[in-house]
Parts: sequence; structure tokens; C-alpha cells
Amino acid sequence: MTGNHYLDGDYAAAEGCLAAGCRFSAGYPITPSTEVFERLTQRFPLCGGFYIQMEDELGSMAAIIGGSWAGKKSVTITSGPGFSLMMENLGLAVMHEAPCVVVNVQRGGPSTGLPTMVGQADMMQAKWGSHGDYEIIALAPSSPQECFDYAIKCFNLAEKWRTPVLLMMDECVGHMTEKVVIPPADEIEVEERPYTKKKPGEYLPYEVGESGQDLVPDFAKAGDGYRYHVTGLTHDARGYPVMTAECQDETIKRLINKIKLNADEIIEIEEEQTKGAQVVVVSYGISYRVAQPAVDRARAEGIKVGQMRLITVWPFPEKRITELAKKIKAYVVPEINLGQVALEVERCAGGHAKTIPVTHAGGWVHEVDDVYAAIKEAAK
Repeated sequence: MTGNHYLDGDYAAAEGCLAAGCRFSAGYPITPSTEVFERLTQRFPLCGGFYIQMEDELGSMAAIIGGSWAGKKSVTITSGPGFSLMMENLGLAVMHEAPCVVVNVQRGGPSTGLPTMVGQADMMQAKWGSHGDYEIIALAPSSPQECFDYAIKCFNLAEKWRTPVLLMMDECVGHMTEKVVIPPADEIEVEERPYTKKKPGEYLPYEVGESGQDLVPDFAKAGDGYRYHVTGLTHDARGYPVMTAECQDETIKRLINKIKLNADEIIEIEEEQTKGAQVVVVSYGISYRVAQPAVDRARAEGIKVGQMRLITVWPFPEKRITELAKKIKAYVVPEINLGQVALEVERCAGGHAKTIPVTHAGGWVHEVDDVYAAIKEAAK
């Protein structure tokens, strides 16, 4: 598949999964993400991959955790209602520290909502959808090319930090068709799984150091002779359940800190003309592209407006939002929901800068005039 192609975002995401080394997928078809599955089922037989259609999304998420333990880079794909059904087992993957990827092509909700129309209202669910305390990594592409590129990045992050990673697409990006450049395999950076070098009998599946990447335990896949006890219960370094407040505190803080303490390495954002800006537009996914003409129009009228594009939405770039808030008048946050990421921007701005959400409940993208009007209001 090396070369220039004309692909929609769903197909591009599937190609990115393959390029990252994904060879197992389990899922249940759901609009508007089914094309990702279709592409994988066409391409897997050519490269030794395997796809299984499950009875539902609960089983799909469970299956890719199992695939991960068997040593395969694994992915499932879904949209709103299916994403909801995956939440319990997403928490299981966090507790297991099973590297895997979930692609969510967002549509209008809640419930069945608008199956064929765009939404971005799963962003808070991505962070808080499962129960308990945990951290998650989630990326938001804005083009088919980025669906390819960030699918690879999701797998690299999953392998490096031993955690599930979310690719938060949206229907517009998923169904948009554009040029996608697929480089030769030897030019694609692929993170390999950190398998243990210890021998069976010397290895503890959740033994770690004390800081940074040392918080990520070595991996050993099922069937290689290592003794494993895998549970969703709070556990010690052996993986054995330990039902104490002390073990809970140690276990959960480590799961959180392996992401939080490395947030600067994980987070990717793009900034444009934020230096000297009075207003900064914070956006992600298709809303970033819709906001661009509004920003250009405001600049043509002399308004000092910059842009911040969230490639990594979780963990949230709170340090940068807080730092910038002390230098500007306001943030403008267009998103296809009723103000989810805008709440995070407002929290991190800490009262230093005003936050102006530009929202609607889904079904189509923003009107450029609405974003432009918000920028003008923010500049006053």
C-alpha cells in the first residue's frame, strides 16, 4: 500500500492499524465506523491478521484484551452506543495494563441518536466513562492522513505505556475522502512491546521501579512459560488480589502516575500565532478545520487571534492552557457537543482568561460565521 492514495478516514485508520503491526481485531459493526472493519477484513488475509465479529461490543473489548495478552497488537472499532458498552472492559484493560487501541468514530447521541451524522460528544466519556480513578490517552485526528498517522501513534503509545489508547475520530473525518500518503514500512516508526528479559521464576508481572517510565512493568505474553495471575481486582506485583486500602492506594496511584508524570512526553498539540494573541481558538477533529476560515477572516480584520489544536485531548494539556491564559483575553472553543472540552479549558484557565464555547448538539459542523462572531466577542 506504499504511495499516494485517495482514502476516506475510516479506510486510512485501518491502514494505520496495519502499518503499526496490528494483526488482531474483534468488533461489532456500527455506523459510521463499519468501514474500518471492512478494510481490515479485506487486508488481514494478506498480512497474517485475523478478525472476528463478536456478538456485541462487550465481547469485542474483552476479546482484544485477550488478543493483547496473547502477544498481538489488537484493535476494536465502534461508535457512541458501542463505546458505552465497552466502558466496563476498558477499565479492565487499564487494570490489566493490556496495550490495545479503541477507535471511536463519533456520531450524534445520546442513545441511537444520529447514526449517520457527526458528533463530538464522547470526549468526556473517553476520560471518565469507566468507573474508578484512572488516566487515559486519547487522540483526535482532523483529516484522513491523520487517521492513518495517529492510528500508528495510538499503537505506539499503547505499547510504550502499557495502556488502552483511544482514537477519537468523528463521522466527518471518518467519511471525508482525501489524499493519504503511506510511506514505506522502513520509514514508519513502530514501538515494539517491552517484553521482559527475566526468566520464568524471576519475573513478577507488575513489578516496577519508582519513577517515570519505571512505572511501566515489563510484559510477558501468555504461553511463554511465565506464571501469570490476571485479575481486575486490586493486586500486588504478582498479580494476586490484595484487598487492602494500602494496596489500592499504591496500585491506582501507579496506574495514574505512569501517564501523569510522563504527560509532557505524551501530549501533542499544535499552535499557530499564539504569541502576542488576544484570543486563542482551541479545537480538535473536524471542528479545527471549520474554525480555520473564521480565524483567517478575523486576522484579515486585524484581530490578534491564534489557534491551538488538540491532537492529544487526554491527558489534557492543562499546563499550556494555564500558561497561555495569563497572556490572552479569551479562549474560543468550537466543538460538536454542548461544551465538554470547553469545561476543561475553563478549569485550566483559572479565571485568567474568559472561555467562550461555540457549541451545538450534533448533526453537522459549525457555521463559520458563528465561530467568527465568537472570536469578535472575545476580542472586545
